[in-house]
Amino acid sequence: MQKRIYSLLVDNTAGVLSRVAGMFSRRGYNIDSLTVGETADSRFSRMTVCCSGDDRILEQIEKQLAKLVDVRDIKVLKPGESVVHEVVMIKVKVKPEQRQGVLSIADIFRAKIVDVSMDSLIVEMTGSQSKLSAFIDLLRDYEILELARTGMTGLSRGSEDVRFLQ
Repeated sequence: MQKRIYSLLVDNTAGVLSRVAGMFSRRGYNIDSLTVGETADSRFSRMTVCCSGDDRILEQIEKQLAKLVDVRDIKVLKPGESVVHEVVMIKVKVKPEQRQGVLSIADIFRAKIVDVSMDSLIVEMTGSQSKLSAFIDLLRDYEILELARTGMTGLSRGSEDVRFLQ
C-alpha cells in the first residue's frame, strides 16, 4: 500500500467538495487527509487530497477525479519534486516547572508558542508528517489536552508545469 498526494485545481463553486468526496465514497476509497482553499484567482480553489492504495486503486482514483466536471487540473505531488507540509496545533497542560521543557522541544523543532495560560501552552508547528509525528511523540511525556492537524497541502516545485494562473 502506497500513499499518494493529489493537488487538484477545481472550480470555486458550491458543491465541489461534496462531489469530490462523493466520488471517493461511492467507490469505497478512503481519504487520508483533505485540504481546500481559494487560489490567487478566486474562480479556482486548490484541493489537496491524500489517499492510500495499491497502484491499480491509485490509478483509478486519478482517472475518476479527472472525469469530474469541476476538476480543471490534477498533479501528483511527488517526493523531491514538490513541497508538502501540514500544520499542527497542540495544547499541552504544563505546570510552571514544566514550561522550560516544552519550550526546549518547541525550539528544537522550530515550533512557535502561540498562546500561554496559567496551566497550558498552545504550540504551532509546520512541516512534514514525519516531523510532526516526531514532535507529537516527544510531547506525549506531557499531558496533551487538545490536538488539531490541518492535513497535507502542497505545490509542485518550479514553474514549468503551471497550467493556470493560481
